[in-house]
Amino acid sequence: MADGLLNKASIILTPTGYKAGTLYNVAPIDEPYEDFDFARTSTATRINSSGLVSNVATGVPRISYDSNGDNGHILLEPTSTNLLPYSEDFSQWTADDVEVVNNVTTSPNGDVTATLIKGNTNTSRHHVANTTLTNTVTASFSVFAKAKELRYLQVASANSTNQVANFDLLNGTIGTVGAGFSDVVIEEYPNDWYKISLVSLNRYNSFYISLVSSTTASWLESWTMSNNTDGLYIWGAQLEELSYATSYIPTLTGSQEVRETETANGAGSADLINSTEGVLYAEIADITNDNLSDNNIISISKSTDEDFRVHIALKTNGTIQGLIREGAGNTKLDVSSTTVLPSTSFFKIAVLFESGNNKLYVNGLQIGSTNTSTFSNLQLNSLQFNRGDDDKIFYGKCKALAVFNEALSPDELTQLTT
Repeated sequence: MADGLLNKASIILTPTGYKAGTLYNVAPIDEPYEDFDFARTSTATRINSSGLVSNVATGVPRISYDSNGDNGHILLEPTSTNLLPYSEDFSQWTADDVEVVNNVTTSPNGDVTATLIKGNTNTSRHHVANTTLTNTVTASFSVFAKAKELRYLQVASANSTNQVANFDLLNGTIGTVGAGFSDVVIEEYPNDWYKISLVSLNRYNSFYISLVSSTTASWLESWTMSNNTDGLYIWGAQLEELSYATSYIPTLTGSQEVRETETANGAGSADLINSTEGVLYAEIADITNDNLSDNNIISISKSTDEDFRVHIALKTNGTIQGLIREGAGNTKLDVSSTTVLPSTSFFKIAVLFESGNNKLYVNGLQIGSTNTSTFSNLQLNSLQFNRGDDDKIFYGKCKALAVFNEALSPDELTQLTT
């Protein structure tokens, strides 16, 4: 956000101050601060500024970072369960022609908890597997992996030759991917670790983590290794009944674990939000790789009444929407970007609301406007990571959020969102 314009904002949130139950606003600097009420009834993990996976206590907001330590942001995610017990103890998994050695090197959380899997010289499938699963719905699988003597890893699933994905852990590249997997991602982490994630389409009876000979290996490839010592490292496996992978949920005691929904609501007041003119600004990114989240909304509204609101939304079709509404069925602005935007990228978005002068800006460009829609009083008094009525909750990443109590000029809106 442009520094000069910060002086004009009545409410500013950035990923800085927090405590259990509260996200602190940077502005206002005088009481009443009108901070966000935060809730999550479970522990969670984040990526810290060193790029390491770290634990966060129950009810504490997550200030997370990219895996390279950049882009500090507030992370908000839905409820999810890691269905794989023993996410870090692969000696509890089924092992076929591999030796599993736990706690041999530093893992992505900085502890010595990573597992070495090394194959033998049999002509066989060399893998660890979790074969206790039975469901047949879409789910996401993820695991951290690192090359040692071996560099190629395969993830396979569901006793089906089209559910296979191969990876090169030296170059950080993706090889052959079968039609049964989608949204395959390999993301670099510190100390030569990679996080692999993918979506299994409509079936996940089992998951195999296999040592293979190349990035074009066939499903559960049988091959002869040259010795009984070569292998690679793995850590932190996760299976979720979601169509995208979320942050790591450890399962250390042999049971499935749940990360509960996060909410951040109740900031602002009628004194800090002008109901006749102003700007809602956000720098945000989606958490999915394929724009699959459900109309994530950030709004200023009339308390719990979603019919009086100004909102920014990340839509399910990959577009960004700006909306202004004064009462039920009385929409004053409803503008969306016309092209699908890259998912998981951060966007700077501003909605100008002023009677007869309503605009949406995204990344320095005016996306749409209306000069004919007028209103008298939007009755706005609450800033929330939802639609205003605890529905359409925002799940994503937020680097900055601000409310301006006055209309900004076109030049200022361009500067704000560039």
